[in-house]
Amino acid sequence: MTRSELIAELSSANPHLLGRDVEVIVATIFNEITAALARGERVELRGFGAFTVKRRDARTGRNPRTGAAVAVDEKAVPFFKAGKELRERVNLGKPARPATAAKVPA
Repeated sequence: MTRSELIAELSSANPHLLGRDVEVIVATIFNEITAALARGERVELRGFGAFTVKRRDARTGRNPRTGAAVAVDEKAVPFFKAGKELRERVNLGKPARPATAAKVPA
């Protein structure tokens, strides 16, 4: 789902709100999550999941085309961990893995 699809879905579910107001609300929520992560804070949405920032140490990488060693600087990357309720809802419609049949000697 894209941001515009999210806005359209929320607008249709809430006809009392104007489309531009829903767009401002969605943009504000995303901006606040981004700003909190930029400050190094953790953002937790109960039932959905948690956003955190993880640090990746500097390392020596390889250029895949030439194979030459390349210095890769330390960086911060956003990380999302799904909450229990989200995992359960995502897995609700998936069939269980088939059990492996025990091999019977012939």
